[in-house]
Amino acid sequence: MKKLVFGKKLSRGRSSREMLFVSLVEGLIGNGKIVTTKAKAKAVAGFADKLVTLAKKGTLSSKRLILKKLKNSKLSSKLWQDIAKLFEDRNGGYTRIVPLVSRKGDLAKMVRLEWTSKKKDENLSTKTKRN
Repeated sequence: MKKLVFGKKLSRGRSSREMLFVSLVEGLIGNGKIVTTKAKAKAVAGFADKLVTLAKKGTLSSKRLILKKLKNSKLSSKLWQDIAKLFEDRNGGYTRIVPLVSRKGDLAKMVRLEWTSKKKDENLSTKTKRN
């Protein structure tokens, strides 16, 4: 019996789809925002929200789960030190999808995926410029 895939396939196999999600979330954590297609952003937003929820817990097991999923220890530490502290008073909805102009070549719907906190955007932009 053929099993259904949870979420969108995005014309990829399982391993390449998982690595696509990881690279998009790492870009979001590192830069504070990413520009991608609407389908990819909708698929990645839930994954990013789950990682922030794990980071807010701050336990050893949650840190290990984040390290297991992200593969980059510097971005993982940035997630639970900087980003999780900005969303302490919030219970969900850590990302927002802002529509942009369609891509010229294939008219794909482009969006910007970013964090919802305004204070965070200012902090992330100054920290990434210094590093």
